[in-house]
Amino acid sequence: MDLSGTHAADENTARPAAVKAAARRLLVERGAGGLTPDAVARAGAMTVTEVESAFPHRDDLLTALVIDAYDDSAAAMEQADRAAVAAGASAGARLLAVTRALRAWSFANSGEFTLIYGSPVPGYHAPQDTVPPASRTPAVLAGIVRAALEAGELTPPRRAVPGPPLLRPEAVALFGGVPDAPFSDLVERGIVLWSNLIGLLVFQVFSRTHDSVRDEAAYFDFAIAVAAESIGLEVPSGPKDTPTG
Repeated sequence: MDLSGTHAADENTARPAAVKAAARRLLVERGAGGLTPDAVARAGAMTVTEVESAFPHRDDLLTALVIDAYDDSAAAMEQADRAAVAAGASAGARLLAVTRALRAWSFANSGEFTLIYGSPVPGYHAPQDTVPPASRTPAVLAGIVRAALEAGELTPPRRAVPGPPLLRPEAVALFGGVPDAPFSDLVERGIVLWSNLIGLLVFQVFSRTHDSVRDEAAYFDFAIAVAAESIGLEVPSGPKDTPTG
């Protein structure tokens, strides 16, 4: 890769971008375990020295890819939510719009999806830098659930989560505090919704539902509606009622 015609500042931006682009192609072909400097250099028509000048260690490259994947997927959800809000959508329609957006991103970027939601990469421990980007997806969901609560769009649960609160302070802060009864366990229920969403995507991206249902996209909408019932939110059943951006 010839960067001789670029200025130093441009090179500092262009080279990491080129390395990451090559690494993303390898994620699909070989998985995260295939991101060796030699393999990335060959995939990007670069030298190993160029790769290592941008990312001295494999973990540096993995962290950059993880952060990008979280940011890009969350941005797709945020854009879908803005469009739904602009169209006057209900909270349930907003939820369907953002989860559809994450589904579309996941299929279009299966390598990055696998990196952040698949099996852990042996020997890699994500640093604290990845936490804020990873929080953007649940923050989108939390914002919709909070809006539904404030708009009176939630049905109170039939039974509360038993025992004392199960939340860490970070989860409470992300939601903006613990709601009053009868929604005092809403944050716990929101985490159930979030985990159901990611689990459903894992099943669909990794082809675990293709031999069980005839229409995976329609099944996804149905499953989101069922999961939303756990927080007392009604999701519209028809695509015409659901702005997706």
